[in-house]
This record gives sequence, C-alpha cells and structure tokens, in this order.
Amino acid sequence: MAYNGKMSTMKRIYGGTLTVVGYLLSPLSWWNDLFINIPLAYLFACLVRFVINGYFLPSMVVGYWITNIAGFIMMHVGIKIAALKEAKIEYVKDFLISLVYTALMLGLYYLGWLKFPTDYHF
Repeated sequence: MAYNGKMSTMKRIYGGTLTVVGYLLSPLSWWNDLFINIPLAYLFACLVRFVINGYFLPSMVVGYWITNIAGFIMMHVGIKIAALKEAKIEYVKDFLISLVYTALMLGLYYLGWLKFPTDYHF
C-alpha cells in the first residue's frame, strides 16, 4: 500500500508541475507572454530563419501560437494526471488575448523594433 500512496503522490506532483508549466505557456496567464511565450516564439523564428530565409515573421507568429497550444495541452494532460475533478477554461477570452498579443508582435515587427538579430544595425 505504501507503494500506491507514493505513486499517487508522484503522479500528483508530476501532474501539478505539468499543469503549472502549461499555465505559464497558455494565454490564461496573459502577463507571461512578454517574458516566456514571445521570447520562445522569437527563438523559434530565429531557428526557422536560419533554415528558410524570409520566414522570420510568419514563423514567429506560428511559434507564438505553438506555445499557447502547447500550454493548453500540458494543462489538460497535467490536470488529468493529477486527477482533479473540474477545470473551467474560458476559450473565447483566451483566444482574444492571443490575438491581441499576435497583433502586438506584428506591430513591433512592422515598426522595425522586432527583427532577426543580424538585421539590427547599431
């Protein structure tokens, strides 16, 4: 029985950790985008730009959306693993927040403030 209790505790810790990381990546935590999702999207775009020239902006948008989707998936799986009963997610609000941050990234790009690292001229 001690084994089952220990496994249950480890399962809850793993599920909880997965849920927290997913929350940080998801648009549910709107404040994290500037510190986590946009930098990850920027790194993704830089990697894509090294392989395919001219796709920096589209890959940044795709990278941003991937982080948001990954966050939702991680939260969903984490909650299931931790065996919590109910998790209410307001998808419309979350989708609108993601659209606002996507517009912000596009605006920063078109203003010339967001570029591939070698395109900055100091």
